[in-house]
Amino acid sequence: MPSVLVVEDDQFVRSALIRHLTEASHTVRSVGTALEALREVAHFRFDVVILDLGLPDLDGAEALKMLRSITDVPVIIATARDDEAEIVRLLNDGADDYLTKPFSVEHLSARMAAVLRRTRGVGGQAPPPRVIQVGGLSIDPLRRQAELDGTALDLTRREFDLLAFLAGRPGVVVPRRELLAEVWQQSYGDDQTIDVHLSWLRRKLGETAARPRYLHTLRGVGVKLEPPESAPAAAPEPPA
Repeated sequence: MPSVLVVEDDQFVRSALIRHLTEASHTVRSVGTALEALREVAHFRFDVVILDLGLPDLDGAEALKMLRSITDVPVIIATARDDEAEIVRLLNDGADDYLTKPFSVEHLSARMAAVLRRTRGVGGQAPPPRVIQVGGLSIDPLRRQAELDGTALDLTRREFDLLAFLAGRPGVVVPRRELLAEVWQQSYGDDQTIDVHLSWLRRKLGETAARPRYLHTLRGVGVKLEPPESAPAAAPEPPA
């Protein structure tokens, strides 16, 4: 039974969402401000957050950034704003989906189901994915855990998704367009989004773009992950 946090200041809309989501067998909590939302996600575990942008204490776009700093919970933006540039910016800032008011409850339910399938595999019958091993990297997609040389990596949800997707195709150059489609679930976007996440991921892997170990960027082509080259064998000592 998915747990949902509704962040909506309009009492009429809020009540309608609570009623319909509850009827759809969701566990629902609701708040009317951004600060209340931050307190909720800090104390409770949610499967998805439905976030309005027009909140009384803080703009929803800023609330999204603050949420992303403390949690990886999927966030669906639900608002009357329909500016394309703002939609792109919010998706790049960490939103998982975007709904423009007015929308039907059926539409919202379908979007929630899609987000949950992508982020948690809810309802899927596929066998548990195997642990991926690339050099000193060990990635467990089922438990969403990654280790480097036996040390656990503290990754955000998006960083883990990016690492796991590349590790599943070791040595294969993945075009940026494919990364946006498969990792960010977007058909369009800014390359800067990928670059920023690659930079964060490299830092956690102990490497840089200038001195890569696992993550290699091919300018104008894409990104690949492959194990570091083996250290050269030591030269034999000269005979005494």
